[in-house]
This record gives sequence, structure tokens and C-alpha cells, in this order.
Amino acid sequence: MTEIITLSRARRGQEGRIHAVEAIEANPADAQELERRLLEFGLVEGARVTLIHEGPVGVDPVVLDVEGMRIALRRHEVRGLSLALTGTDAAE
Repeated sequence: MTEIITLSRARRGQEGRIHAVEAIEANPADAQELERRLLEFGLVEGARVTLIHEGPVGVDPVVLDVEGMRIALRRHEVRGLSLALTGTDAAE
């Protein structure tokens, strides 16, 4: 069975595919802008993502490998993205 987690909860080395994209911000205009930016970075449904670095004690920034491209984001920017874990990270 595939485990779905929010990308903000992912830990270094976990990988999977983007399951859903939803920007979470208090202001709807900010949420729309954040969602646009995430999509431009390639964080679209089905994209393969690996968390390759996280700041000290699990905080900012997180560095993601998205289909071979590395991007750094804040955890709050990726909290609306859900990740379907693959491989040994997924619950059996």
C-alpha cells in the first residue's frame, strides 16, 4: 500500500511522486502566487521528488530533487504538497 504524507513532513532520503498540489496561505492571492511558483518549479502531480537535504533539526530550508533539478524551499511553502512514498519508505 502506498503511504501519502505532506512533503513538509518528509525526511532526508525519502522519495516519491507528487500526489496533489495545493498552496496553503492565509491570503488567497498569496496562495495563488505560491501555487504558480510551485508549478513553475516542476512540482506537479506525478513528478518524482526526493528530499536530499533539510536544515538543522528538521527545519528550513529543504532541498528537493525534482526530476533531476534541485530546488530549495521553506517547509511552509511545501506543506500543501502531498507525496506518495515509493520504495522502502512506503508502508507495506
